Amino acid sequence: MASLLEMKEIFRNADAVCFDVDSTVIREEGIDELAKFCGVGDAVAEMTRRAMGGTVTFKAALTARLGLIRPSYEQVQKLISDNPPQLTPGIRELVSRLHQRGVQVFLVSGGFQSIVEHVASQLNIPTANVFANRLKFYFNGEYAGFDETQPTAESGGKGKVITHLKEQFQFKKVVMIGDGATDMEACPPADCFIGFGGNVIRKQVKEKAKWYITHFDELLKELEE
Repeated sequence: MASLLEMKEIFRNADAVCFDVDSTVIREEGIDELAKFCGVGDAVAEMTRRAMGGTVTFKAALTARLGLIRPSYEQVQKLISDNPPQLTPGIRELVSRLHQRGVQVFLVSGGFQSIVEHVASQLNIPTANVFANRLKFYFNGEYAGFDETQPTAESGGKGKVITHLKEQFQFKKVVMIGDGATDMEACPPADCFIGFGGNVIRKQVKEKAKWYITHFDELLKELEE
């Protein structure tokens, strides 16, 4: 296992940095915001708590929650326009600095492609660098399920995305940053995991992550040194 000093070295020399989105790059949990917007916030929040506890698989939890929300295409678009996701303080500067250094930045999320792409556009991250779950709609815009073939729809999916990126781009050092257990599980294949507690602190991540931060300024400082 890498020491904290070695992890900082990996971060400073990374070819690619992958960020989780909900409660990391943005302040809220996209699925909970969508549920609130569709009038089933409390029921879905309870399901989310159970999912975080690890008693059900990610895909089973996602299927159950979306089955309750059943968001239409129109509702998803209205959520983005009326309640756009709030960027976490410091993320814009950090992504900009990474881009200046020639580091590839990816958003790897169990959230929804349409919401995550909106976040990516604000951070000048190309759509091709977004890995998230795709909602499906019928021609009339009603909810028709989600694309179950996406790696991010499965437990362990973030690790699969990182393995794919390493194979595709020959990256030697990839860093994963996130608030949750699914982010921590992506290391390995990620070479370093940085736990983020700036929006919500998940006990198990705080206890197990060797490098745990609560503000993105801490990472900006590492890049300045």
